[in-house]
Amino acid sequence: MRREHISHVLRQQVIERAGGRCEYCLIHQDDVPFSHHIDHLAALKHGGRTESDNLAFACLKCNRNKGSDLTTLDPVSGMVTSLFNPRSQMWAEHFMFEGARIVGKTAVGRATVTLLRLNDTTRVIERQVLIDAQRYPPRKS
Repeated sequence: MRREHISHVLRQQVIERAGGRCEYCLIHQDDVPFSHHIDHLAALKHGGRTESDNLAFACLKCNRNKGSDLTTLDPVSGMVTSLFNPRSQMWAEHFMFEGARIVGKTAVGRATVTLLRLNDTTRVIERQVLIDAQRYPPRKS
């Protein structure tokens, strides 16, 4: 796997833009045991570049499940569907909360929820604990 250096300044810009939260599941870096990662939305192997508009802040679980994928199948239609892109799409347009579960409202949302395994049992339990502690979901600004 080809790696490209991400400068400290660029890394900080990505983290600050995300408010310290995973841009997919919205969990804050302070609430998980492993550091969040800088994710290339379009992987280097697909011609993606290491620049701000191609980078997202992602928790370990979301980043590992996404890998270098750009698309997956919408579980409802079976059609190839792009994954959620936090640089060009609004989270609330594609997802909503049902308790501690994240539900896709659109094909993009459903496909992303499925591929990133956002509702695996351990992830839902983790979010429920944070909801009970009033640390999740993030408050609207």
